[in-house]
Amino acid sequence: MGAKLSDTDDLSENHDINITPFIDVMLVLLIIFMVAAPLSTVDIPVELPVAVAEPPTRPEKPVFITIQEDLSLSVGEVGITLDELVMEVGIATMLKRDTRLYIRADASVPYGELIKVMNMLSSDGYLKVGLVGLDPASAGPEAAEAAGALPPTPPAAAPSAE
Repeated sequence: MGAKLSDTDDLSENHDINITPFIDVMLVLLIIFMVAAPLSTVDIPVELPVAVAEPPTRPEKPVFITIQEDLSLSVGEVGITLDELVMEVGIATMLKRDTRLYIRADASVPYGELIKVMNMLSSDGYLKVGLVGLDPASAGPEAAEAAGALPPTPPAAAPSAE
């Protein structure tokens, strides 16, 4: 509305901006950009070379830290406690802080326990820590299904007793 009624019958001017045409123009521009955006993409045919990367070489004697289901630790084949972790890893790596360590943890180990082990290693200077997992394709259908790579198989139908 362009006028405001007051107590008197005189019409006074209203100085507020009428934004209805502005909204109409913005909606039209939005539609134009929505239609024009997919048309403005440029497809340039490029034949990219195939990159064949060799898998990284595995160290001849990797250092594995294993966290079992009952939260017991072991470095290699030696069973240890959490307090002995840094000392035993130092022995296994001959105090070479740039040695890559591999942590294997049971699937039921709480995340906090895994992080506690990683924090102890990083505070001692071991920054190259890798996590070991099963490859679902090579582990078999049960492990692949548990990892979420395959859809779950339906249970076998029970024989009906008639």
